[in-house]
Amino acid sequence: MRPDVLPILEGLFVTFLWSSSYILIKIGLTELSPFFFAAVRYSLASIILLMVSLAKGGKPRMEGKRLSYLVVAGLLGYTMAQGLQFVGLSLLPAVTVTFLLNFTAFFTLILGIILLREWPSKTQCAGFPLAFLGAYAYFHEFLAFTNPLGIFIVLLSGLAWASYMILIRRLQRVREMSSLELTTISMVVGSLGLLFLAFFLEGLQPIGLGGGLIIVWLSIVNTAFAFYTWNHVLKSISAFRLSILQNTMLVQIGLLSGLFLGDVITLSMSLGIFLVLSGVFLVQMNANPK
Repeated sequence: MRPDVLPILEGLFVTFLWSSSYILIKIGLTELSPFFFAAVRYSLASIILLMVSLAKGGKPRMEGKRLSYLVVAGLLGYTMAQGLQFVGLSLLPAVTVTFLLNFTAFFTLILGIILLREWPSKTQCAGFPLAFLGAYAYFHEFLAFTNPLGIFIVLLSGLAWASYMILIRRLQRVREMSSLELTTISMVVGSLGLLFLAFFLEGLQPIGLGGGLIIVWLSIVNTAFAFYTWNHVLKSISAFRLSILQNTMLVQIGLLSGLFLGDVITLSMSLGIFLVLSGVFLVQMNANPK
């Protein structure tokens, strides 16, 4: 078995968890404002990770250049990427947000070449546009680009997330810190940024039982566990390959909707699923040995 098969499967499992997040976030946004919702979710997840770190007896190494990388990564990956994604979901339909986030793989590819010198193979370069074309074929009947501000915010969120993955990948390549340390420190920084924005832009808000249950689930499973696993996978495969796995979320969302909500998958959606999976396969199975 190829040594990268297990990391790929782990990454796919995380994308499945994040696919379910979209539905829960849309429900939660009917009760809570975007930045406050994100701030509470990521703050609770940070506390959970800190408790796990203390239980393991780890002492995070906070000195020098490493700390500056983690501070920037936290602000990009959590304060900006996740906070702006919540705002985007409040302005645009979930399907439009999901489609626009497919550009994240392109941002990651360019940044990976410039900053990490991780060059994709020719086959991988063909796989990305194939996956993107599949995303358009799947979503084109439902896309709504009526809010330019929402589009800009979602694309900026994707760029911030791509930058976060590149920074974490850079730290993981030198293997000076554990995945738990990287995730905990960066998320603590990012959640503090979210709390600052939420307090000054939206203020404190009451949280009902439904919203509270959603936040608890998202914090424990879809955030603390999922982000730790995602960062751990970045030890083994490039940020570009991992970001392409996120494109499979549209397939997962479509199949889950068909199974549990009775949604009908049209011919164009089926074609989109085939193209996305083909593109993802090309990217994952033809990695550049360099």
